[in-house]
Formats: sequence, C-alpha cells, structure tokens
Amino acid sequence: MTVQRYVFVIAGLFIMVSLALGVEGSPIFISKWMLSFTAFVGLNLFQSGFTNFCPLAIILKKLGIPENKLLNS
Repeated sequence: MTVQRYVFVIAGLFIMVSLALGVEGSPIFISKWMLSFTAFVGLNLFQSGFTNFCPLAIILKKLGIPENKLLNS
C-alpha cells in the first residue's frame, strides 16, 4: 500500500470510531465532544486537498511507506 491509501484508511477509521464514540445512540457512546475529532479529521482532509500538506503523510513517509506504486503498463 502507498502513503495515500494509508491516509484514506486511517482517516476513515478515525472518523468511524469518533462517530461511534460521539453519537448518543451508539452502544459505545462516551461524549458528544468526540464529534470534534470527526470535525478535525474532516477539516484536515479538506485543507490537504487544497494545500497538499498532510501531517499523517509526512509521518508515513518517514516510516518508509512508499509514496507511489509503479504500475506495469
């Protein structure tokens, strides 16, 4: 997997978990304030689309995750 795929997977996971923890009808509800983490992840994805700056991508690159996968054509 590439950095971009990891960013999508991790962001999606964080959003799903924070929604489960922040929605009152959820069996694992903690607090409505958990929804602020959902907003944080969403805003980070939004600004990353415009600025091409993503802190998670920088961390993953430093961990040695490949940036691009070469396609055989």
